[in-house]
Parts: sequence; C-alpha cells; structure tokens
Amino acid sequence: MLKKIYRFFRKLMLYFFIGSVALTIIYRFVPPPFTYLMIQRLVEQKMDGEDLKLRKDWVSIEEMSPYLVRAVIASEDQHFNEHWGFDIEALQKAYQHNQKSKKVKGGSTISQQVAKNVFLWPGRSYIRKGLEAYFTILIEITWSKKRIMEIYLNEIEMGDGIYGAEAASKKYFRKPAKDLSKRESALVAAVLPNPIRWTPANPNAYIQRRQYRILRAMRYVGNPEYLK
Repeated sequence: MLKKIYRFFRKLMLYFFIGSVALTIIYRFVPPPFTYLMIQRLVEQKMDGEDLKLRKDWVSIEEMSPYLVRAVIASEDQHFNEHWGFDIEALQKAYQHNQKSKKVKGGSTISQQVAKNVFLWPGRSYIRKGLEAYFTILIEITWSKKRIMEIYLNEIEMGDGIYGAEAASKKYFRKPAKDLSKRESALVAAVLPNPIRWTPANPNAYIQRRQYRILRAMRYVGNPEYLK
C-alpha cells in the first residue's frame, strides 16, 4: 500500500514538473490568456449581481512608455534588473517592519508577482508561497527580464475589471500606453498596491504623495538595456 502511494506521488510530482516547465516555455512566446485572479473577480462580480467586467489589451513592451517600466521598477522592485527573482534585502526589511507593525508589508519582487499572478492564486499559505518560489526560479531561468516585465505589465490588475497597462492607460488617460508621460506613469504605479481601492483617475493625497516619491526614485532608475 505504501509503495503504491509512493509511486502515485512520484508520478504526480513528475507530471507537475513536466507540465509546469512546458507551460512556462509556452508563455515565453505566447501571452497568458487569463489568470486565476481574473476568474475570481468575474465570479465575485457575478455573485454581487454586477455586470461582468474584464478589459485586457495585450501589447508588446515596445508599445509601452519607457517611463512606465521605470515607474514600476522604482515603485515595486528597485533591484529588478539585478536580482535573480528574490530581493533578500527587501525581504529582510519587510520582516523587520512586520515584527513592529500590524500593517503587513510584502517584500515580493516583480518576478514573484508574475509567478503568483500567472500560475497561482492569491493567498498567504505556505504551500502557495512554496509554489511561488518554484515558479519564480523557473521564469528567471527560462524568461528574459524583458519578458518578465512585459507579462507583468500586461497581466497585473490595474482597476475594477482592468488588467494591463494598455487597458488602464485607455481607461484613465484615453491614450495608448506608449504615450504615457512620466507623471502619468508614476501615477499608475502609485495605485498598484491596491488598484481596487485607489484609481489614477481620482488620486487622493496619499496617492499623490506616492506619485511624488516614485518620480524622485525614477531619477535613479535608468532605462534598462532591453528598452534601448
């Protein structure tokens, strides 16, 4: 009996490994069609009796403003172009902060966020965090930094039913993402921690302060090599 269970789990792990590697390689070339979060939001809208909202317009990173790339790096992951998926310094700072404050602060990199958004579900369980680490390593090995950023800016939630930079730019500024100014890009990045609560269309004082801090940080974030 124990041997059968062992063989079953061994096959299961093998199939998972092969499937996850295959899917990661596919997404290196093909845009992910949807994410778990998109499905979850649609279910929530349906249960609340709302109209279903899902706006997502995939564009290549060449069709996005370089300011937007710099803004999200300045806001979300200032060592994105140097690390291999994990920012140990940021994780240590988040841990120290969480020991002193009830307000939980995350230390996830953009690579970790992509791993979570594309392959997994929202949550804080040890299983999900372990899978997040696995997929983070996988995409860092098989994708370029350019591809990670491209998928991040196309799949991330940027408002109620709005996913990706192109859809957000057209919704909030009535222009394509390639035409976003430095200030507009910083404003989009400023609301990313909670795009359902905050909106670039009507920024409150807190978001305006975040925008200003991001603009200052952008001075030290040059254009990555993949944008030159």
